[in-house]
Amino acid sequence: MNERTFRTLLIAFIVVSAALIGCKKDEDLAPTPAGHAGNANCVECHTNYALLKQVHSPDTAVAAGGCSGEAVHIEPYDRVYMDPAGFAAFAKSAHGQKECVWCHGGNPDTKDKKLAHTGDFVRHPSTKAETKCVTCHPAQAVTPNSLHAQGWGQKAMMTSRYGVATFDQLPDRLKFGYQKNCSICHGTCGDCHVNRPSAGGGGLYKGHQFVKTPDMIDQCVACHTSRGGHAFLGVAAGTVPDVHKTKLNATCLTCHSGMEVHGNGMVYDQRYKTPQLPKCEDCHSNIKTSNSYHSTHISSFNCQTCHSQEYNNCGSCHVGGEGARVHAYQSFKIGMNPIPDVRPFRMATVRRSLMAPDSWEEYGVPVLANFDSKPTYKYTTPHNIQRWTPRTQVASGKACYDNCHIIKEGSTFRNKQLYLFNADLETWELNATKNVTVDGKLPAAWGAN
Repeated sequence: MNERTFRTLLIAFIVVSAALIGCKKDEDLAPTPAGHAGNANCVECHTNYALLKQVHSPDTAVAAGGCSGEAVHIEPYDRVYMDPAGFAAFAKSAHGQKECVWCHGGNPDTKDKKLAHTGDFVRHPSTKAETKCVTCHPAQAVTPNSLHAQGWGQKAMMTSRYGVATFDQLPDRLKFGYQKNCSICHGTCGDCHVNRPSAGGGGLYKGHQFVKTPDMIDQCVACHTSRGGHAFLGVAAGTVPDVHKTKLNATCLTCHSGMEVHGNGMVYDQRYKTPQLPKCEDCHSNIKTSNSYHSTHISSFNCQTCHSQEYNNCGSCHVGGEGARVHAYQSFKIGMNPIPDVRPFRMATVRRSLMAPDSWEEYGVPVLANFDSKPTYKYTTPHNIQRWTPRTQVASGKACYDNCHIIKEGSTFRNKQLYLFNADLETWELNATKNVTVDGKLPAAWGAN
């Protein structure tokens, strides 16, 4: 018998034995805290680490990590283990006073793993928040319809580029592709308050303990990795953390309120339409008159145009393989404001958030018929703010605009790389993004048109 055959038989024997053994107490079982209303059989299994390792079902696929690539791998048994400290805290809480089946359903009267997870069993109750979470948290009845939960902006983008009026009108195969790829980072109540998001590896976060305030790293940044977290924490070479992080020790929720995250019940097809979004003016009063730069340009472009560092541009949408076939990269671009009806600036920082006409080929759509309806460069507000940047800090004796206006020097144009020109685009981006590029729209005195 060769080693591979032996290993196969051994694994099969362990799996069969585990199924027959079911869940039982042994020396590794954590005692059930007094007053906990949980079902005994459920608690016995999920507090017994050795047993969970013995009876777990191995993963059959690598979890996707959304826009950030593959998710962090966490073993199946670690994802469902209720460690003593976390479980003790959970047991004393209001949630711990509910029986396990109140949220999860299933069959609590058996020690057999397979039978316990049958019937009306729900692995992630907050996927049914309308009948689970909202029952006790009526004030959050709007949350399942929020931008965080539903990804309305992504859905609107797909709908427009395919050429139909609503997401429901998309072909089933394309909607399946959305669920498999894009929706991985659009989470439920539980993804913020009791488990890690799927993009962060999934599983219970602190032994089933519920946390009122999500952890910035383990929950917020687990999803908002490639853009928000990447910039805010100063991950990229040559960048530093956002000044709000270093000076104020701010977290995501310092600026982004619970009402914004939970939603207000309205559907917004573009995230900048959300009225609860934070504004610089919320903390920085008298911006318009605080200095001559502000008074000159307060309506010309967004604050990030002067105060952000280089930021990550999403070079591939990770749909069915190669996607847009442009690797992610650090850059900084100023373009014509793509959303002037939402933000009142003529120009703004823009980010390449790439999707090619054939990005959904793997899901039965060789070419998006209406691809040009949306630009490939979007309005962006990088979370990497600094007071002094390569544009705001000029050499002694130089004009204030020396590092941001395009200046002709001989046969070259200094600072031209800051602006988005047609020459920066792939051929299939040109028509879609023509309203965002600055060609022919800059001051004639610059000579760059």
